[in-house]
Amino acid sequence: MSTPRSEKRGEPSVAVFLTWFLPGAGHLYLGRASTAVLAFLVVEGLYALGWFLSGGRTFEFLDPELRGPFATLLSPEVGNLGAMIAQMKVVGFGTTPPSPLPDTVHLGSWLAGASGILNAVFMVHAHLTARGLQRAEGLRALDHPAVAVGAAWAIPGLGHFLQGRRLRAAIVFALLLGFFVVGTLLAEGANLSRERHFYYWAGQFLLGLPALVAEIATGRPPVTGEQTFGDVGLLYACMPGLLNVLAMLDVYGFAERRWTGEAARSKTTADEATPAPAPEAATEEASA
Repeated sequence: MSTPRSEKRGEPSVAVFLTWFLPGAGHLYLGRASTAVLAFLVVEGLYALGWFLSGGRTFEFLDPELRGPFATLLSPEVGNLGAMIAQMKVVGFGTTPPSPLPDTVHLGSWLAGASGILNAVFMVHAHLTARGLQRAEGLRALDHPAVAVGAAWAIPGLGHFLQGRRLRAAIVFALLLGFFVVGTLLAEGANLSRERHFYYWAGQFLLGLPALVAEIATGRPPVTGEQTFGDVGLLYACMPGLLNVLAMLDVYGFAERRWTGEAARSKTTADEATPAPAPEAATEEASA
């Protein structure tokens, strides 16, 4: 739904780009200082903690032949672009000569990646704020599209569930988790190690907390022999994360229409356009 120019707080594309590069900058541009401070502290705090725990050495997981100026753009940290660029400038792909990785490098990797996802949620919020879209009557702050998108990432199907679309939520949850479990079994857990499969791990990271729980529960099991279906397993485990992006888009579209009242207006218009059926009794009497 297009919003009249006079209702806009700013240009949505500018707000999104500023937030992408520096969390909170887009909201500051829109005059939302409190939200800007919150976004900066939470998102950059997560990335800073991840950097500290990993020693900034997450990108050492990349094989040397894959390293390049754009190699990290397919990692979840790209959602917090400014911080990722800073990390690349300071530590790049690691130390020379190589030294042992910190014991907390995997936890730090997860926190830095989560900051990118969380910043994407703030980008959604900045985009809607810039458009000046007002909340429809009867909705809570938790019904905001940004919240729905974050919930859909955290647990596949949760966004749909919170919107009352229970059947679709169950289908999304069952299919995506089912594919992930099958893929993990076929890959014998090799997909759960970012150090071993950097880009496949990045794909399954989009599945949210189930991937984290699996990684913690299994402890990233080592590869002890030949994996007959290893490549198929990697594909099956990565694919649900990418499909969850489509689920997040579906959740966002539904939430935006409901947030602005467009869904209710469309239903009212459809009801008004439907002609009322003629009373059968009156018709029969007139015929007689």
